[in-house]
Amino acid sequence: MLLGLCTDTHDNIGLARGAVDTFESVGVDAIVHCGDVVAPFTAAEFDVGIDFHAVYGNNDGEPALADAVGEFGIHHGESAHLTFDGVDVAVYHGTSEQLVDALIDCGEYDYVVRGHTHERTYEERNGTVHVNPGGLPFPGVDDTYHVATLDTESGEVRFHAVDP
Repeated sequence: MLLGLCTDTHDNIGLARGAVDTFESVGVDAIVHCGDVVAPFTAAEFDVGIDFHAVYGNNDGEPALADAVGEFGIHHGESAHLTFDGVDVAVYHGTSEQLVDALIDCGEYDYVVRGHTHERTYEERNGTVHVNPGGLPFPGVDDTYHVATLDTESGEVRFHAVDP
C-alpha cells in the first residue's frame, strides 16, 4: 500500500492542490495529513476520492474543520493509531517533542509521522521510523514544500518537492 504523507499546509490552496496532484500522480492509496490544515476550504482540496486521514495541528482552530473532513475522510482528533496492511503508524502533529519521543521510543509503532517543525525528517530509532514530510516553507528551514510517500510493503519513504 502506498501512503501519501503531508502536513502544515496552513490554508495555502496552491500547496494543498500540489500535494494532491503529487499523490495522484504516484498513485497513493491513502493520504495522511499531520495537522495545520487550518480551515475547511483547504481540507476540501483533499476530497478527491482517496482515503483521507487527518489530525489536529496547533493552528487548526476552526471548529468546523473536523466536520468538513468528516464529509469525505476521517478526522481523528489530536492523534491517531492507524494500521495499513499490518503496519502500525502513529500520527501526531508534533507540538510536544516529549510526546513525539515517547511515541518513537515506546516500541508500539513501525512509523511515527508528524509535522509542526516544517523540517523534513527521516530518522530510524529503536525499530521505529520517524517521518516529518516537511511543511509550508519557512526561511532557513526549507525553501520548498515537500510531501512524502510511504510504501508499507517495501518500507521505502520518499520525499517529493511540491510546486504550488
